[in-house]
Amino acid sequence: MTSPTPPQAAARERAGEPGLATTVALYTLARLGLLAVVTVVLALIGVPWLVALLVALVVALPLSMVLFRGLRERLDRAIAASTARRSSERASLRAQLRGDVGPPPSPDTPVAPASPSAAPSAGASPSPAAAADGAEGSTGSDTASPAGDGPAR
Repeated sequence: MTSPTPPQAAARERAGEPGLATTVALYTLARLGLLAVVTVVLALIGVPWLVALLVALVVALPLSMVLFRGLRERLDRAIAASTARRSSERASLRAQLRGDVGPPPSPDTPVAPASPSAAPSAGASPSPAAAADGAEGSTGSDTASPAGDGPAR
């Protein structure tokens, strides 16, 4: 099964939006840089380093909310896009597991037309749908049972 990442990465590059990991790294570096700048400024004023670091931790949070508003919005968009992509992939996988749709064609493997005379070889594994059907029969979830087996479900 192939991942839909390459087409989405190309679409993001065309839109000028970096990926989630890049955006998180950039936001983290900006926040740490602000912390370092505030710490250095306080230390140059004459505040001891440890106290300057503790004060910078408290001051940098509200300051970053104001200074990095655009970067935070970009991070929110990247998280929303990642969440939407993952939920659509999850829905597609669940549909495949239920047997509603077939697996997506692999771009590496050419699609051959199915012929009724082509029988699977002895070493070939059964299709996921056939494996699922076989697994259902072994769990006892068959709905067609003889009338004398017990109460109807």
